[in-house]
Order: sequence, then structure tokens, then C-alpha cells
Amino acid sequence: MSDELEMLKSGNADSIAEVFSRHRDKLQRMVRFRLDRRLYGRVDTADVLQEVWLETSRRIEDYTSNPAVPFFVWVRQIAYQIIIDLHRRHLGAQKRNVSQEVSIRRSNCDTSISIAAQLVGNLTSPSHVAMREERLTGLREALDSMDEIDREVLALRHFEELSNNEVAEILGIQKTAASNRYVRALRRLKQVLEADPDAEFDE
Repeated sequence: MSDELEMLKSGNADSIAEVFSRHRDKLQRMVRFRLDRRLYGRVDTADVLQEVWLETSRRIEDYTSNPAVPFFVWVRQIAYQIIIDLHRRHLGAQKRNVSQEVSIRRSNCDTSISIAAQLVGNLTSPSHVAMREERLTGLREALDSMDEIDREVLALRHFEELSNNEVAEILGIQKTAASNRYVRALRRLKQVLEADPDAEFDE
């Protein structure tokens, strides 16, 4: 039994909090990356993590009774579901037209949108808004042309800053496959960025 699982099985609140805190930074990066930019200023990352912690505490016995995956993989899935619920709660309540419906539907943790938003950066002045949206659309469409798993590997490794082992566990693929897909995804991303040299990307 791993040290973390032993601490979780103890049922001690302080021990559970300690295990959760070990993964807090990774969860924080995940929330910042996956949260729709339209919710910035309306939804605080700390509040999302608090909700993840409360849900984790509520369901911890479900996990310890059948720990089929590492704790981080399990708690990350909780965070992912909470982000989806936040998107539905906040963005789904907006007055919609057809184009908004598409945007809302795609905003539920859509990896292409999240990567594109990271690459474009923060162009928020009125003169740059139209340019930013045009670049976002172009990058998103190019990223959509990538293999779905390659795109997820890229997001998990480069933007959520997870290890290759963690990526393999989250996606349920072999470690070697995760590594090979990451190399391929980076190569494809560089090709995508050749058409947008102003995009922000640090290897």
C-alpha cells in the first residue's frame, strides 16, 4: 500500500488534507488551463479548488474502498467535472443564439480552445479584441486537426505540466505511447504556429 493510500484510508481529516495539498499545485494549473476565459474575474481558482476539496472529502471513502487509479488521477477527474458544471452554470445561462450555442457547447473543457487561449495570450484592448478572436479561431481549427489523444497529451504535458507517467495514467495508455505522442504533438504544434508567429509558446 502506498504512503498516500495509507494516509487516506486512515480517515483522519488532517492526513487527507495533507495528501490533497501535495497535488494542489497541479490541480491549480489544471483549473487555470481548463477554465473558460469568459469566467475569469467571475470564478476564482481558489474557490474552484475549495469546491474540489469539499467534494473529495465527501467522496473519499468511495475512493479508498476501491482505489483503481492513483489518487491524483481520481481527484483530477473531480476537478474536471466541477469545471464542466461551472461552464454549464455560468455560460449556459447566457442569452443564446446559434453561434453562442456552438461556443458554449465547445467551452466545456475543450482542449483546443484552452491551448489556443494560452498561445494567443491576453489581448484585451478594444483594438485587439477582433484580432484575438480571429487568431483564436484559426489556432483552434488547426489544433482540431490534430489527433485527439495527441492533443490531450500536449495539453497535459506542456500546459498542465504533468509527468509522462501521470499522462499515461490519466489517458489509460502505455508510458511509451504517451512519450511518443508528446513528441509528435509538439512537432505538429510547431507547424501550426508557423502560421501565427506572434503566438506565445515556450518549449
